[in-house]
Amino acid sequence: MDDTTRSPALREPSRKRLWRPKARSVAPPFHALTAEDTIKAVDTDDQTGLSSQEASSRLKVYGANKMPEAKRRGPVLRFFDQFNNVIIFVLLGAAVITGLLQHWTDTSVIVGVVLVNAIVGFIQEGRAERALLAVSSLLAPQANVLRNGHPDVVDASVLVPGDIVLLRSGDRVPADLRIVTSSSLQIQEASLTGESEAVDKSPQVVDGGAALGDRSSMAFAGTYVSYGTGRGVVVATGAETEIGRISTLLAGVEKVTTPLLREISQFGRTLTVVILLLAAVTLFVGIYLRDMVVNEAFLAAVGLAVAAIPEGLPAVMTITMALGVTRMAQRSAIIRKLPAVETLGSVTVICSDKTGTLTKNELTVQAVLTSSNTYDVAGSGYAPVGAISERGGEIVSVDGHPELLVAGRAATLCNDGEFYESDGTQKLHGNPTDGALLTFAMKAGFDVPFERQAHSRLDLIPFESEHKFMATLHHDHEGHRQVYLKGAPERIVDMCAQQLVGDQALPLDRDHWVAQVDAMASQGLRVLAIAFRPGDEGQDELNFTDIRDDFVLIALFGIIDPPRTDAPQAVESCQQAGIRVKMITGDHAATAHAIAARFGLVHDGVVSGTELDRLSDMELDDVAENVNVFARTTPEQKLRIVKALQNHGHVVAMTGDGVNDAPALKRADIGVSMGVKGTEAAKEAAEMVLADDNFATIVSAVEEGRTVYDNLIKTILFVLPTSSGEAMTIIAAVMAGHALPITPLQILWVNMVTMITLGLALAFERAETDVMDRAPRRPGERILNNYLIWRIVVVTAILTAIAFVLFEWMVANGASVDLARTVVVNGVVAGEIANLLNCRHIHAPSWTPSSLRGNRMVYGAILLVILFQLGFTYAPPLQELFDTANMDLASWGLVLASGVVLFVIVELEKAITRRLRR
Repeated sequence: MDDTTRSPALREPSRKRLWRPKARSVAPPFHALTAEDTIKAVDTDDQTGLSSQEASSRLKVYGANKMPEAKRRGPVLRFFDQFNNVIIFVLLGAAVITGLLQHWTDTSVIVGVVLVNAIVGFIQEGRAERALLAVSSLLAPQANVLRNGHPDVVDASVLVPGDIVLLRSGDRVPADLRIVTSSSLQIQEASLTGESEAVDKSPQVVDGGAALGDRSSMAFAGTYVSYGTGRGVVVATGAETEIGRISTLLAGVEKVTTPLLREISQFGRTLTVVILLLAAVTLFVGIYLRDMVVNEAFLAAVGLAVAAIPEGLPAVMTITMALGVTRMAQRSAIIRKLPAVETLGSVTVICSDKTGTLTKNELTVQAVLTSSNTYDVAGSGYAPVGAISERGGEIVSVDGHPELLVAGRAATLCNDGEFYESDGTQKLHGNPTDGALLTFAMKAGFDVPFERQAHSRLDLIPFESEHKFMATLHHDHEGHRQVYLKGAPERIVDMCAQQLVGDQALPLDRDHWVAQVDAMASQGLRVLAIAFRPGDEGQDELNFTDIRDDFVLIALFGIIDPPRTDAPQAVESCQQAGIRVKMITGDHAATAHAIAARFGLVHDGVVSGTELDRLSDMELDDVAENVNVFARTTPEQKLRIVKALQNHGHVVAMTGDGVNDAPALKRADIGVSMGVKGTEAAKEAAEMVLADDNFATIVSAVEEGRTVYDNLIKTILFVLPTSSGEAMTIIAAVMAGHALPITPLQILWVNMVTMITLGLALAFERAETDVMDRAPRRPGERILNNYLIWRIVVVTAILTAIAFVLFEWMVANGASVDLARTVVVNGVVAGEIANLLNCRHIHAPSWTPSSLRGNRMVYGAILLVILFQLGFTYAPPLQELFDTANMDLASWGLVLASGVVLFVIVELEKAITRRLRR
């Protein structure tokens, strides 16, 4: 057969005619083209599809229908990159110093800490790559297409523009399609657009400027067909699809570092400079001013460095955060990256998706309006739990309300939804609207299987966007027929001549019903009308000619995806804690406004995605700061909002569950994904996953994050005076030309023993009573504020004084240098024990009975360090290693007095500070 006799679709198409996407900005707006024009634009035939030869040829032009893989660093480079951190450099320096001193045990411990940190970072490094892979997995593995004039099943990766794809209920859409034909076609796009309801799809042309969620003539890759059938022509594959654009956007999002990591990095750099300067000054003074031998001066400088480096601090901080991770997991918040624990405590703004986050993503009937009454329906989601009550009145039963009884029966029968049990929860097969109506019927007391058996269905006219209704024909096994009708209220009201009043059909008050529809819609409710009429005797089929204007209007249903039960209280708790909550959704503005109003979030109206596109980045900065509700947003717009808030200095948490949330989740300071209904792309882009999909869990996580930060500050407040006190002791000794009250080896002992005992105890402290009554930490606030620095200076001075006073006292009373240094070491440890008790409460008193309770680990750590010090003092092997000597009871009295003095002075300082603050 020559080319002149082939069908148009099987001919080799003209390369001149064939549309090839070169950039998104020049791609045809297919939703604004007719189906016929689209078919011409991609050079195909909707009746026969492409030939195998042409499909293969186009595959070479367009490439496979899959996401391009991002370039990845090799594992060796990723591993060594974990050492590029100033704190790690300090630790490695400490390892070198201890190695030079031949303290191999300490060297091994420090190197071990560095390696553990590197391995953890190496494992976490692959999150961005996994996020991209998760988006890629949303493309369907197989597709039903027309090839060579016949239906065929092919691998979705070989789809090309021009392929004709056949859609049916349960399918995952394999590429971006322009709908050519449809029959009751509804597609669930929540993961892409954030809209909770399945969207009706038809070939009708849509305005070229329509938002993504309003393009009803398109089916997008990665979404699901929830109902009906259809046929579409492929217009975009792989990276050119909407899902592909999100994948590209996700790959290009720069992940910001956490507040804690920024502060620790700055703190580490400052600490490194200070240590090096002090060591250099000590070396200079020792050699040129005190005429010390070079080796002795060098050892003094090395001792200073060893003393000043808090080598155990990163490990203790890691353990503190790890304990926070464990506690959060017990409260259904799963942390995927360790520093995210603390970041939650710094959050100033939470940008929350609506669908599935603040709401359940399960449509619910909340109001039923009949001719005689308005009923409120309690409960949310698909659980058939919730009473029906007259508005402002008592709970009612359908038995005494015939209109409600008929409405419940109609909702059961004119319905294709079915519930089934899965993992102990109620799952819906079918349209979410049908699920809402079935749940209402069950709340009203209907036994759905029995009702459907007692009133068997004979025929139906499925819902189509063209006629906006669904009709079913039933019989009651006694010869009676009944036709039920449900759909858009403006359509159903026009088809009714009467309304149900009690158990009678009376003339329709059309103006009343239209006014009620408008009132319900203004509340953000999706309104559905339901009606009935007797069927003709012996009627077994239902045709459009049977749908006349003689129906009896039963009721209006107000349907919404309601807030989670405890979400409003959670939002209020966030606001009380100084955290602003903003709603960013892909849903309609009216729906967003209605839900936001229930949370008290609507202050400056609702800004739509279309309005956002008209704003410059500078204008958006102001809008993002002042507006709380954003509707009909795209992934790019969500990302812009997060960046705008960060430009204002906010620490931003972004919650979400859809693919459309992934780029913003990655960009946010902390991304929070839903664990049950969240897509894999959202989970992989997030730092935290809520195992119960509950927004309220975020409040618990914020509390835990603030507690972790408090405990980190307490740990730093405990560790730094120890290191600086030892360092100052060496500096003062060199400056005065005196013998060292404590040797570098003994300093290492003190650091190691107190760090693994006392240092870890503060990680177990409970939350302070005012932890959720404070404002969040100011972004950019130093990890050590002026007060904490003052406290460190005070405790450092006391510990330095303890070391010198004890050393001079013991030497003056005839003690050997070894015994004097032994008393100094124990005195410094006693001071650290006292400082540990002081640090349990930074501002509150630590001596009250309530303050002394709560953390048993503190007392276990104190007991353990006492046992270590007894071994240090009396065990012959340790005496040989550390040059210690046996102490008598009087010496222990001096040690105890040292601890008491430090505790009392610091508590007095805290009391004075509290008084000055008041």
